[in-house]
Amino acid sequence: MELTALPVWTVPEVNLQPEQLPEARKAADKALAEGHLYREADDAIPLYLAILAQQPQDRAAKRGLDKARQQLRTQATALLAQPENQRQALEQAAERVGVAVALAPEGKAERELEQRIATARRLLALNRAGEQALREHRFGEDGGGAQAAFREVLAADPGNSRARQGLAAIESGLIRRAEHAAAVESDFQAAAAWLGKASTIRGESPTLADARLRIEAIRTAQLDALREGGLRDLTSSKGLKDARQKLEQAQHIALAGDRTVALLAERIELVTRYGSFRPRQVFSDALQDGSRGPRMVVVPYGTFQMGAEAEEIGANDAERPQHAVRFDRGFAMTITEVTVADFRRFVETAKSRPRATRRGHSIVYDERSGNFIRRSGVDWQSDYNGLKAAPNSPVMHVSVRDAEAYAAWLSEQTGRHYRLPSESEFEYALRAGSQGRYPWGRASVPPENTGNFTGSLDVSPSGRHWNNAFIGYGDGFWGTAPVGIFNANPWGLHDMAGNLSEWVADCWHASYRRAPADGAAWYNPGCRQRVIRGGNWANAPEQTRAAWRQSQDSDVTSARIGFRLVRGI
Repeated sequence: MELTALPVWTVPEVNLQPEQLPEARKAADKALAEGHLYREADDAIPLYLAILAQQPQDRAAKRGLDKARQQLRTQATALLAQPENQRQALEQAAERVGVAVALAPEGKAERELEQRIATARRLLALNRAGEQALREHRFGEDGGGAQAAFREVLAADPGNSRARQGLAAIESGLIRRAEHAAAVESDFQAAAAWLGKASTIRGESPTLADARLRIEAIRTAQLDALREGGLRDLTSSKGLKDARQKLEQAQHIALAGDRTVALLAERIELVTRYGSFRPRQVFSDALQDGSRGPRMVVVPYGTFQMGAEAEEIGANDAERPQHAVRFDRGFAMTITEVTVADFRRFVETAKSRPRATRRGHSIVYDERSGNFIRRSGVDWQSDYNGLKAAPNSPVMHVSVRDAEAYAAWLSEQTGRHYRLPSESEFEYALRAGSQGRYPWGRASVPPENTGNFTGSLDVSPSGRHWNNAFIGYGDGFWGTAPVGIFNANPWGLHDMAGNLSEWVADCWHASYRRAPADGAAWYNPGCRQRVIRGGNWANAPEQTRAAWRQSQDSDVTSARIGFRLVRGI
């Protein structure tokens, strides 16, 4: 290897008289101990050389000179290993080795250090050239550039951290190009090509794996945006052309078989028949943190007879007169009751303090007495018996205003309008096309696995049985059940007739006289008495009827009341 010339060291002139030798030895030893080796006339090496010039066999001077050489080599070695300010460190190392070589021109250790300095200088120059190429974005992914410089360094010094960092920077630069192609240009083929080039730098590194995930997240976000934009377009009679353009864009960026593209294509086919959705379609909206809102199902438009029949057993005047309600447009409803996990996201994000939390108590089932009692420390996080509720349990111990606050938050998060269902929407979805006494029709016992009702086969933890229950029915739960574990009704909705009764948007009216016929909520501003619909886990069979309704104060919280939401489409 061609060596780079070391600095030429000129020995400082020392004027030394024979009578001064003893003092010179002391001064040299002191300078050596203090690390003053070669720069000045009174440093150790010039003094030892002056002594040896007069007394060539002076053993003490020779030993001192050897120690000084050893110090020079030690200092040079440390400077070569210094990661910071390498250029200055190499200059200082070369200066010291130059002195050592001047003292021992044939010294093996000195010549090895000289060679190491030459190599380090060459590698430093390569690293600096690579870094300059990096600054100019000449990565050398197709040869040359920064990559060639850093790889030459690593060929000579596989552990060189500066070159390794340089290659990592090249990888990062190529990844940035890939992300720019995906995020700005929506060119995922180019993004894949850039990631392919990045993979040649350090193989499939964790950084590259993370980048692939980010690129796919960008793709997913763009597809979601195109889908949502296309769906918004389809809510307008003039939006079909724009929706088709978005579909074309989505097809360009999506992977083969992407469900988002297929969904938008299906919607375009259905737009003239059902707006931007289709009957019984399941979907969820994205929240601002990228997670998803509760799952929804599209309820078909249609007409039904709301309320109890004239001779219906167990009915009362509050459920009459039976009257026709028509829905000119479908609507989306949460497939299940809102869960504890759903509600927790709202509470934590909105910093909300629901009614039972502020009040410090709610109504729970007491196993010991078999009654419903007020218990302190119970709120939306609690189960029917006051213990901690599971995340997939329906949220209870919430007032109607808590439910409305959740709907308002969800609307803000998604940009869609969420609300409590109207009473007529609830009964329409509960019946799901049937018109009998019960949600499942006219049979006096629920079909197997229909829902969480009071059944004669149900047994409490202490062995209690219901006094008034569906004979021969059992669902395996004494209290509430996790949402969605029983069969859905014909329109894909779970737990409409059981598990929990649910808040609706209407104010309480003692009958259906003058009730809306278009499915809208019957609401009087400022009313305190609201309506709950649907049977629950502790209801008598008469209260599980499809037409059953009950008045509740808007501040009530209970282990028997939850809610679900409706969203316009």
